[in-house]
Amino acid sequence: MDYKVNSADDNNIFIETEPYRCLLGAISSMKDVRGEILHVVGAPGTGKSANIYRAISEADLHVYEVPCNLESADLSADDVLHQLVDGMKEELDADTVTDIYRRFTEFDAVLFADRFHDSHEFSSFTGFSQWTARGSLEPLRFYFKCIVEYLRNRRILSEVNIIFQTAWRFYFRGKKYDLFTDIPVISSLLFHTLSIPFRAIKIDYTREETLNIIRAHLDADESEVQRLIDIYGCRPRIILEKMGSC
Repeated sequence: MDYKVNSADDNNIFIETEPYRCLLGAISSMKDVRGEILHVVGAPGTGKSANIYRAISEADLHVYEVPCNLESADLSADDVLHQLVDGMKEELDADTVTDIYRRFTEFDAVLFADRFHDSHEFSSFTGFSQWTARGSLEPLRFYFKCIVEYLRNRRILSEVNIIFQTAWRFYFRGKKYDLFTDIPVISSLLFHTLSIPFRAIKIDYTREETLNIIRAHLDADESEVQRLIDIYGCRPRIILEKMGSC
């Protein structure tokens, strides 16, 4: 069974946790403010998408989720930007980049989540996470170009709320890690640095919360769940996938 949530429709079973309540408060406030930038971080398998989509639904937020449907992973930063812009122009019926930004202001928030990072999981396109996994310097050029573009258009974008499902993924010995959550000391420093200019929330569970999430999906033996938590940490989706494959 696939436990990964890629949209609000996949979120049939959901258990509230303390990180979720913090996230819900931050997302709900976007109904009344503008210019907020929220980063949601969390280790692979903690359910960042599940939490984001549930909070958006519960807050009744009118959100535009940005697509990233790349033709291949072998693209330059400029190519990726062009294809992103073209996709948004088509969806938002916009003629120029400025028109796109004006359309953004019609929403409570603009979301960069699974439709952006992992479109390859539910379409024939290449997702942003596949492109960044190539190991080149092009993603750094892309981020720099985005920062410059934001600063150039800060006046209109200050009227836009943005929600980022934020990850800096890398692979080591065949396992997927996230720089914001999985490296002792460095991850904590990066997260707190991110929290200075932006609002940042970490999806990070206690053992009890992890156990409750897993029990909501499976009639699982507690001792077996605790054993898997010792191995994989408090990452419900990974543990559910391991138990489902047994």
